[in-house]
Amino acid sequence: MNSFETDLKRAVCARGFCAGLIIELVILFGTEFNSGLFRMSVPVLAALPYATAWLDEYQSGFIKAYLPRCGVMSYIMGKFLACGISGGLLETAGCALYLIRRGESATEISLPLVFASGMLWAVLAAVLAAWSNSRYIAYGGGFVIYYLLVIVHERYFEGLYCLYPYEWLKPSHTWVFDEQGIMLLLGGIILILWCTYYEILGRCLGHV
Repeated sequence: MNSFETDLKRAVCARGFCAGLIIELVILFGTEFNSGLFRMSVPVLAALPYATAWLDEYQSGFIKAYLPRCGVMSYIMGKFLACGISGGLLETAGCALYLIRRGESATEISLPLVFASGMLWAVLAAVLAAWSNSRYIAYGGGFVIYYLLVIVHERYFEGLYCLYPYEWLKPSHTWVFDEQGIMLLLGGIILILWCTYYEILGRCLGHV
């Protein structure tokens, strides 16, 4: 069974994806891409499609029937990638529709950065869900971390722009390797989150 393909279809067709996309469009057209409201909404909306999918299947017992058909590695990888890709697609689709409707140039918004940011916050929520077994922490934890990073940068360490979430969406500083430098940073963080996610779920699945 192709666990990733199944998970991705479920994530993109989920009510959370549709609801998140609608909310993002309302925010974008009601404010703008550079607004604080849109930027602060990213970690919450990106988590809506599939961040708690593992938790839902684990608590319902569905995983006992599903896991033997796909294998542990395939199961964990499918959940992680589907969560990240759906979160990134949600953010990218909203921003792309905003660009088309407003007629703004592609340089106004970097869709690859938007996708990478959405993916990062989506998989962070998935890790929090696996670690805490709580939907509330999954959806709210990412926002809290995001907000703390914003506060730390704006109030205490303005020179530490590499850990400023707003910078990941629309850089205002000069980065090593430019936009690719940001992608490398986010990719590295996502890789760390993957290792953490695999470790947590690997232990849990050992008892299924």
